[in-house]
Amino acid sequence: MTTEDNRSDNDSGLNERHRTRMQRKKAVVDAKIAAATDVRGVLLVNTGNGKGKSSSGFGMVIRAMGHDMQVGVVQFIKGAIPTGEERFLRRFPEQCAFYVMGEGYTWETQDRTRDIEKAEAAWACARELLSDPSIGLVLLDELNIALKYHYLDVQMVLADLRARPAAQHVVITGRGAPPELIEAADTVTDMTLVKHAFSQGIQAQPGVEL
Repeated sequence: MTTEDNRSDNDSGLNERHRTRMQRKKAVVDAKIAAATDVRGVLLVNTGNGKGKSSSGFGMVIRAMGHDMQVGVVQFIKGAIPTGEERFLRRFPEQCAFYVMGEGYTWETQDRTRDIEKAEAAWACARELLSDPSIGLVLLDELNIALKYHYLDVQMVLADLRARPAAQHVVITGRGAPPELIEAADTVTDMTLVKHAFSQGIQAQPGVEL
């Protein structure tokens, strides 16, 4: 038997074992899909120290728009620096309600009273979106920061989230999500920082962070 024959036999055995594993995996996945019969709006929380929390949220906004859904965005902290997501989404005013309510990160503003006032104004906008059944998805960008610093009462926020239309999806982003919000959420992702360009002296750049 030649080396080529041995290789062919090995490939055949490897393919068969792979097929068997994938068949078992498919059976498990299919069973989970069949068991997931509940259809309702979901609450998603993106938190953690890694990059990508807001990026993921805006990706869901665009995905929802691709399904012809009405969407709403409220930015609680960001606002001092123009971003690509704002420039893009403002091209679709009939489909996306976009509210930039922040004045910058807390270490920039350095005014707790002013930050609380801005957070309360932002939540007033959010509450309108959360009470509108025509809005299919709401992104509350950096809300976790406002909750972390107690600019807003977490129980008030949870009450408004529970009272929203049954089919409405909500995505909440920001570091330091409070335990009460994590408990209430359907899906929670903790973004882990492995490496970041900023620690190498690389500036925030359009299309990446801006």
